[in-house]
Amino acid sequence: MEEATIRIKELQDLKYREFQCRLIPNIATEKVIGVRTPLLRTLAKDLIKEGKGDSVLAELPHYYYDENNLHGFILSELKDYDQTIAELERFLPYIDNWATCDLLRPKAFRKKSSHKRLIADIRRWMADDKPFTIRFGIEMLMTHFLDESFQPAHLAWVAAISSEQYYVRMMVAWYFATALSKQYSSTIAYIEQYRLSPWNHNKAIQKATESLRITSEQKQYLKTLRIKLQQY
Repeated sequence: MEEATIRIKELQDLKYREFQCRLIPNIATEKVIGVRTPLLRTLAKDLIKEGKGDSVLAELPHYYYDENNLHGFILSELKDYDQTIAELERFLPYIDNWATCDLLRPKAFRKKSSHKRLIADIRRWMADDKPFTIRFGIEMLMTHFLDESFQPAHLAWVAAISSEQYYVRMMVAWYFATALSKQYSSTIAYIEQYRLSPWNHNKAIQKATESLRITSEQKQYLKTLRIKLQQY
């Protein structure tokens, strides 16, 4: 990993570092090198081609935020489902911010043949006690199961998540906003029947009304369903 860290530091952009630090205020500034995402993704692919990706995955925990992101990009390139899950089990407990969590896009999950196994892993992640593992589980459900693999029961799984963690609540809202744009007829009942917490309910409406995939008529209707939070 020492070589990888040196190569990360060679890509440092101090102005971008300042920008990143504002987005992830819970990460100590000294742990952020400051590398733009496209450059870090390219480095990940280069290390894989050079046969050095496994050495990055083998070393946990990492000190730098950027090292974690590099780890996530390399992990996302894995093609084998079992290997991907094994590496996720090692890595997820160390994720401590939304940005690292959200860059994880395992290619092994794209295969429809893996979805029966993936849905079981998603449920396990959503039942975890670590906020960014829960967030990752919801995000994978949103990414892979809101189109042809969608089942109405998935909405109930997310609605049942009770957490005061801000980044979990935001992902719940994001999931429902995206579900409204893709599976409106199944999802709108959760808003009409106020089945989410007041904060999640309003945030889901806010994000949905910002979406280009929601019609003007739907947006106007959703706005009538907002909750006046001061009543709670």
